[in-house]
Amino acid sequence: MSTIAADANDKFGAFVWKVSGMDCGSCAAKIRGAVERMPGVEHVKVAIATETLSLRLDADRADPTAIEATVRALGYGIEPIAPRTAPASSAAASADAISQNDVAPPVSANLGPSAWWRTAKGRLVMLTGALLAGAWAIKLAVGNPQVAAWGFVAACLIGVAPIARRAVAAARAGMPFTIEMLMTIAAAGALVIGAAEEAALVVFLFAVGEVLEGVAAERARAGIRALADLVPKTATIEEGGATRQVPAASLRIGQIVLARPGDRIPADGEIVEGVSSVNEAPVTGESMPKAKGPGDPVFAGSINSDAALRVEVTKGAEDNTIARIIRLVEEAQEARAPTERFIDRFSRIYMPAVVALAVLVTIVPPLFLGGDWGTWVYRGLTILLIGCPCALVISVPASIASALSAGARRGLLLKGGAVIEAAARTRIVAFDKTGTLTRGEPKVTDIVGSGVAEAEVLRLAAAVETGSNHPLAQAILARAEADGLTLPAATGARAIPGRGMEARIDNESVFVGSPRFASEAGALPADLRDAIDRLEGEGKTVAAVFRSARPVGLIALRDEAREDARAAVAQLKALGVSSVMLTGDNARTGAAIAGALGMDHRAQLLPDDKVAEVKRLAAGAPVMMVGDGINDAPALAAASVGVAMGSGTDVALETADAALLRSRVTDVPRLIRLSRAAMGNIRQNIAVALGLKAVFLVTSVFGYTGLWIAILADTGATVLVTLNALRLLGFERETRT
Repeated sequence: MSTIAADANDKFGAFVWKVSGMDCGSCAAKIRGAVERMPGVEHVKVAIATETLSLRLDADRADPTAIEATVRALGYGIEPIAPRTAPASSAAASADAISQNDVAPPVSANLGPSAWWRTAKGRLVMLTGALLAGAWAIKLAVGNPQVAAWGFVAACLIGVAPIARRAVAAARAGMPFTIEMLMTIAAAGALVIGAAEEAALVVFLFAVGEVLEGVAAERARAGIRALADLVPKTATIEEGGATRQVPAASLRIGQIVLARPGDRIPADGEIVEGVSSVNEAPVTGESMPKAKGPGDPVFAGSINSDAALRVEVTKGAEDNTIARIIRLVEEAQEARAPTERFIDRFSRIYMPAVVALAVLVTIVPPLFLGGDWGTWVYRGLTILLIGCPCALVISVPASIASALSAGARRGLLLKGGAVIEAAARTRIVAFDKTGTLTRGEPKVTDIVGSGVAEAEVLRLAAAVETGSNHPLAQAILARAEADGLTLPAATGARAIPGRGMEARIDNESVFVGSPRFASEAGALPADLRDAIDRLEGEGKTVAAVFRSARPVGLIALRDEAREDARAAVAQLKALGVSSVMLTGDNARTGAAIAGALGMDHRAQLLPDDKVAEVKRLAAGAPVMMVGDGINDAPALAAASVGVAMGSGTDVALETADAALLRSRVTDVPRLIRLSRAAMGNIRQNIAVALGLKAVFLVTSVFGYTGLWIAILADTGATVLVTLNALRLLGFERETRT
């Protein structure tokens, strides 16, 4: 067995298996329900995306082979797979963390598809189909109905046998009301009343429906498989001055890997040598390559474009960005939406009610109204098949799974169906300013000279700020470098706390800093004071430059809004969603940025004030809070939906309810559109599932439709629901800004 080391003080061991044959959420629910009822089992996780079952097991009370036997009895294949090594910190982890992290299989673990005709269900379809065709040929061409009848009986018995075995296994596991049990009763009843031909056709159509569900599920699963395939299978490592090829899954933190032009980077890491353009589109969806050099982070699966890079591995294969995205999507699929939980509760009442209705339809007319037993038994069996809730049960999880996969492929990570529902209801989006609406990198916007050229003002200021790590100093130095200025030597540089920097240049004292420090001494002329008022009124930070106590000029800086911020606000408005900016900046800066973007704002807010403002807004309408995932954590938690901006960072992936990998503001309205599309898809699916059942329930009671129409309607509804859900995989295929 594949046992993962448990806590030193914990008698539970962790196990993981690959389960084949899962087609939809009802399959996962059936396995989960049966396994959870077994003694000594806890933290059961069934991931449809990777076809895995993971759990923690008390070896003193249960045997892993019993788990495997139970799953096989339900009609699914199961085999243990080698889990990854548990991290050193797992001994201190909670049971939940262990079940989510230590038990999870490698993302590349045997995720390959299997052709439908090679599966047990596919072979059953071909065999029962051949028997049906043969029986019809004998009946129509040979004209021997007696021999044909035996062919129909054989097709029915062969087709229903595996279904009956699964029904009995589910009943023994405490789940008597299953689609398999209803099918078994209907097929057996049809044989008893002499409707062998229809019974065989019903069984065949049911098997075809299961195969189609499997094909559809495989398509949905392909999105996750494509993510896993982004990481190359091998990597080139450098050791002792030589290079060699190793499996990418074996890479360890601290190793140096070589990425040649055109190679996919095999691990999350940090560049130690080389400068190149790196295409991160496979990971974040960002279409433009980024220039990367020493010290810059890179993600596994991104493509090195121009020159060779030497990269130090900073995360193991089991914890790189791709692995965490896949794990997040898997966990999100397990986090059921409120609508899905309601459907599950409804189906627990619905199934017994359908059985009771079928019994009443079968016995009441013959006993009290003089009806024919054969006719009403047939109609009762038809109602049993009509009442199968398969399409209804999968209507929500199929749409949620497709939406999660579509989002992940476009850099939109949502943590489950509940998040999708909440995001679809959003009416207000509250944005943090720095790092969200803006890049968090101030830039020089204006230079004002006072009797000297603008270039001289910038040259002096940059010389004084050389060596400073302050963001404003870095912005001044970046502008000087961009303008190609040659800086004079500065000596004796010192910081004046709260006021600025001072240094000596060409034997003269040069000061760069707060204009208020100078204005208090009355050193600024009226024209510069007016310029300061004008620039600060535009939301800019102003630095005054003095030489030998005489004003030289002003430099204005501002953390400019992202290029797509205004478009995002306009898109939100078109969706009927209002926007508000929450910032700790002064009122004038907040008003200038918000006014340029066409949105409301609240300024001079401390973290606690942001939380209070989010709660105030949420009292009137559902609120989505968008922040950087670090400073805004309290406000993110207080909102109906917290969304973290971040290009694949730990914080962006692990905090909040959703993450925008591309750090694009326009991904906020895109996320809302995807959520609304998913909820619309769910409503369509529920309408199809219930509408078809309502129509055929009435026609079956009055004898207009029979068994094969009933199962065709049920199978058809299931396939329609699944195919409709798959439409979400093509959400916004066109590139938008």
